[in-house]
Amino acid sequence: MDTLLWVKAAVMGVVEGLTEFLPISSTGHLILAGALLGFDDAKAKVFDIAIQTGAIFAVILVYWQRIRATLVALPSQRQAQRFALNVLIGFLPAVVLGLLAGKAIKAHLFTPTVVASTFILGGFVILWAERRPASRTRVHSVDDMTPLDALKVGLVQCLAMVPGTSRSGATIIGGMLLGLSRQAATDFSFFLAIPTLIGAGVYSLYKERALLSLADLPLFAVGLVASFISAWLCVRWLLRYIATHSFVPFAWYRIAFGIVVLVTAWTGWVTWQD
Repeated sequence: MDTLLWVKAAVMGVVEGLTEFLPISSTGHLILAGALLGFDDAKAKVFDIAIQTGAIFAVILVYWQRIRATLVALPSQRQAQRFALNVLIGFLPAVVLGLLAGKAIKAHLFTPTVVASTFILGGFVILWAERRPASRTRVHSVDDMTPLDALKVGLVQCLAMVPGTSRSGATIIGGMLLGLSRQAATDFSFFLAIPTLIGAGVYSLYKERALLSLADLPLFAVGLVASFISAWLCVRWLLRYIATHSFVPFAWYRIAFGIVVLVTAWTGWVTWQD
């Protein structure tokens, strides 16, 4: 296989891992990176979704003790059962909306104007969320969440189907606006990502299986490993960061990046059509 192609796959994996769990939208970054690298054909779009699995493995590793303890206690402990139920409840809205409207959303909303607008709007929403008084926080741990809290966060996650919104951004900032602490919203966003992104990856691979062959496995493996390593480093850093910092820098980054998206589209650097 062409060495340059392996390098491109690794770079795309790093971009995915570094942006998937930050509130800045991995989709927009992968579009630009793919365009600059010439890695943006139909198969590359499947690749972008499939390597999310590597990022999810990183989350599983970081939270393994909690996941293992929950699985062990699931048959007998009410707290573990409620936590698992909350993750399931939060996951279901995206499944339903994805099956009902996923194709239409991709066909009509995947434009530079929409992506740039959601980047910029999302930045201002983050600024607004971070200005809210701490007294409005009522849920300080994922264990304190009710099924209704989980459903609300799950519904907010559906906003991430609009390109440029950011799944992490929607769930973390949405959770904060719904009364979750920054830590609780971030933790639940990560747990919710496990079934959501694995499901999206498996569904995409199945749907586009005609485009793939066994010869693609090494390329996908390179991207997956790169995604795993970079996501593991990013998640560990983010959990330390939020202990003493806000998401305000990410808000300004989103606004600036939204402008970049518009510029690249107007100048023809990026092709936005499937």
